[in-house]
Amino acid sequence: MKIFVDTSAFYALADESDRNYPHARNLYGSLIREQLVTTDYILLECWFLIGNRLGRRVAIEFWDGLRSGIVEMIKVESQDLNQAREIIKRFSDQDFSLVDATSFAVMEREGIERAFAFDPHFRIYRFGKGNRQYFSVVPE
Repeated sequence: MKIFVDTSAFYALADESDRNYPHARNLYGSLIREQLVTTDYILLECWFLIGNRLGRRVAIEFWDGLRSGIVEMIKVESQDLNQAREIIKRFSDQDFSLVDATSFAVMEREGIERAFAFDPHFRIYRFGKGNRQYFSVVPE
């Protein structure tokens, strides 16, 4: 079963001073047996976040970790960008970022139902007929 990894989870794993670090490390140990996936947009967002907060060396180590194959990289496609715009319009009362919205679109396209994320937006977003479906988010 695939599990989508968000920037918030990657960052918590990278920064020992992050409040979610201990929980992220414990969860990662059990999730590594699953098929972890993310997007190229998450890579870019993490590169900037980690580089700005923790330094270029740590950002490069993060990137090399992804390149080692621990996570499958899914490319955001033009259809995902179109869907992301619809998501942002439909949830105009939320402050979903472009990366959030493209993540949701890719997860729907790929049939991914679980996310490893500390970002509360993954718990807020609803999709499907009548917006009744939602993602299962780890940690619960």
